[in-house]
Amino acid sequence: MTTPNVPGAPTGSTSSHADEPHLSRGLSNRHIQLLAIGGAIGTGLFMGSGKTISVAGPSVIFVYMIIGFMLFFVMRAMGELLLSNLNYKSFSDFAGDLLGPWASFFTGWTYWFCWVVTGVADVVAIAGYANELWPGIPLWIPGIATILILLALNLPTVKAFGEVEFWFALIKIVAIIALIVTGLYMIFTGFSSSAGTASFTNLWQHGGFFPKEFMGFVAGFQIAVFAFVGIELVGTAAAETKNPERNLPRAINAIPVRVGLFYVGALVILMSVTPWMEFKAGHSPFIGMFSLAGLGAAATLVNLVVLTSAMSSANSGIYSTSRMVFGLAMEGDAPSVFGKLSSRKVPQNALFLSCVLLLSGVVLLYAGKSIGEAFDMVTTVSAVCFMFVWSMILVSYLVFLKRRPELHAASKYKMPGGRAMVWAVFAFFAFLVWALTTQPDTLTALLVTPVWFIVLGIAWQFVKKSPVHQARIANHAETLHEEAKVNA
Repeated sequence: MTTPNVPGAPTGSTSSHADEPHLSRGLSNRHIQLLAIGGAIGTGLFMGSGKTISVAGPSVIFVYMIIGFMLFFVMRAMGELLLSNLNYKSFSDFAGDLLGPWASFFTGWTYWFCWVVTGVADVVAIAGYANELWPGIPLWIPGIATILILLALNLPTVKAFGEVEFWFALIKIVAIIALIVTGLYMIFTGFSSSAGTASFTNLWQHGGFFPKEFMGFVAGFQIAVFAFVGIELVGTAAAETKNPERNLPRAINAIPVRVGLFYVGALVILMSVTPWMEFKAGHSPFIGMFSLAGLGAAATLVNLVVLTSAMSSANSGIYSTSRMVFGLAMEGDAPSVFGKLSSRKVPQNALFLSCVLLLSGVVLLYAGKSIGEAFDMVTTVSAVCFMFVWSMILVSYLVFLKRRPELHAASKYKMPGGRAMVWAVFAFFAFLVWALTTQPDTLTALLVTPVWFIVLGIAWQFVKKSPVHQARIANHAETLHEEAKVNA
């Protein structure tokens, strides 16, 4: 039995929605709000901002503002689409409904791949941070411990995941606010160190806002974009959100304020206390500023914060990959064993799959000195794949405007700017891709990325021949025909 061809309803399911296992709506408003913050504030801010500042100078402030501004519209488009039909479990669902079954397959598996790569990187990072806090500890111990802790946190209920992520995000917020308050005190009291006197004038006194000129500004984008991966996490939590009509818009609308306060605010303070030339890649500016202030204990605490930030990112990765594989299994795009829920409404088989794949991070801990370079390339591949997912959200939105104008007209949460803003964001993504070609390491990663899509394309040629997919493809074509008649 197929789902009726109702405009706005996902097409081509092989069973009715009543017969399908359903995820539990266990995430409250405070969970979703902090989940959105946790997604918007990644490890990239705590660790990666040192490298970004060193290559772009004070212009990095504008880099983060521009990326945050553009991604806000991606989130608004996603929000309008998810709220147009509460049967959508994630953006993979509306991509499949609006663009065809192939889009669900490509979007879902690419998003899964993004987070697996990011999760592996986080496991390696956590082992590195643990080694700084407890020198001499065998790297495999924190690596294995991280995976076991994440599994234990995610197996009970989605509410337990939300609660843990709530506290992880809260720790990050407190750390950033503490940095801003401490930095302001140092600026207004004229704090002096070997680097100079703390003052807002440090932002423009050392070569102006663009000391590395335009290409330095461009180089900032290729590093900073990875700091924003996970901003779309609220979209994968849509099916488990209480009162999504109220809570999703609240979480999405707050993104500009969060980017302004947590990213821009923190960077302004850091570069005011210490001139931008003093920052180096691989060193956390947060730890450096607290150490400069003579707060050794605070610097150690920030090291713990950076560790929990990486743990938070890995936790989000485990959650999102398991939900995405569950959704793919429900549509026949993944083995059916991953479409089963535990008695607590958790996709535990999909969860086990994600944890097993994270074990590869433990193996990589012993891969040798080239691991740092390898992960620079891997995170670039991940960032490009995230851009693909964000682009699929926008393409789905354009098709939604054309095919379902009545749903758009009835929407209480319309995306500002409509079609014009979608094309503006596409132009920005084209600029980001060009920016990745300007450096040898990111260019190599960019050239490697198509391999993933070739693999997916080959897999799709086999998957689409199944009876389930043939029915979905036929159903989608029938829906297109019916909607064309209505819109005519």
